[in-house]
Amino acid sequence: MEANIFTQVFLPVALAVIMLGMGLSLKPVHFKQLLQTPKPVLTGLAMQIIAIPALAFLLAYLLQLPPELAVGLVLIAACPGGPTSNLIAHLAHADTALSISLTAISSLVVIISLPLLVNLASLLFLGEGQYVALSVPRTVLQLLVIILLPVSLGMWLKARWPEFSRSCQQPVKWLSSFFLVAVVAGVLLHELDRLLGFFLAIGIAALLLNLLSMLAGYLAARSIGCRGPQTRSLTIEVGIQNGTLGIAIATSPMLLNNSTMAIPSAIYSLIMFASGAAMIVWGYRKKQA
Repeated sequence: MEANIFTQVFLPVALAVIMLGMGLSLKPVHFKQLLQTPKPVLTGLAMQIIAIPALAFLLAYLLQLPPELAVGLVLIAACPGGPTSNLIAHLAHADTALSISLTAISSLVVIISLPLLVNLASLLFLGEGQYVALSVPRTVLQLLVIILLPVSLGMWLKARWPEFSRSCQQPVKWLSSFFLVAVVAGVLLHELDRLLGFFLAIGIAALLLNLLSMLAGYLAARSIGCRGPQTRSLTIEVGIQNGTLGIAIATSPMLLNNSTMAIPSAIYSLIMFASGAAMIVWGYRKKQA
């Protein structure tokens, strides 16, 4: 996907809106959650930053994925959470505070962990002469701009004009979901002629990554004594990835600049819509019981 209006204008705007929406829902207390109830947050963080990327490496190796798709699978596994997971947690009657806390903290950690994981995947899966290294300083700087600045602006707006921010939260959440769908559709339409082949190549890996991630999140939650809403939150946070960020990193001319590596993020995003819907149904039934 060459540099075009999609990668240079629409995608950065979409990310800015999504991360601004996250900031509008955050308070300093959400970062204090780590100190107040550390076990669920630390467990979720370990699953997001370590276990799920490790699972992606394993699946890419066992399924013998083409090298660029293998790197792309690790990339989406290294992009935890996002406002979409918070929205799904809310609709699934999960522990929204835990979901938001995890998203906030992982969004800061990922600034460092993402370039390291992607560089490792590139080193392992791409052949000699094909290795594409993410510049860690440049990637950190870009992630600071597209994650930290909009989130900080959203938090400032929430503190400065709380009523206005509260009225904007729900519309911005839905707008964020629209942008996610639009970004995924844009990537898939651009690669329409190769879409079936990509589904055949990466669909099973993406499906397994999503289902096994959710199962791992569920088992991890139960292993530390979580029940009900907290279990659903950890299941959602571990299984729902930031597809927009994955696509942005893959297609950015200043970063990976590789449209093939964006395909796993797009396919995974389609699959997680279905698993997210299943989580919402599960939460609704638990609420009605």
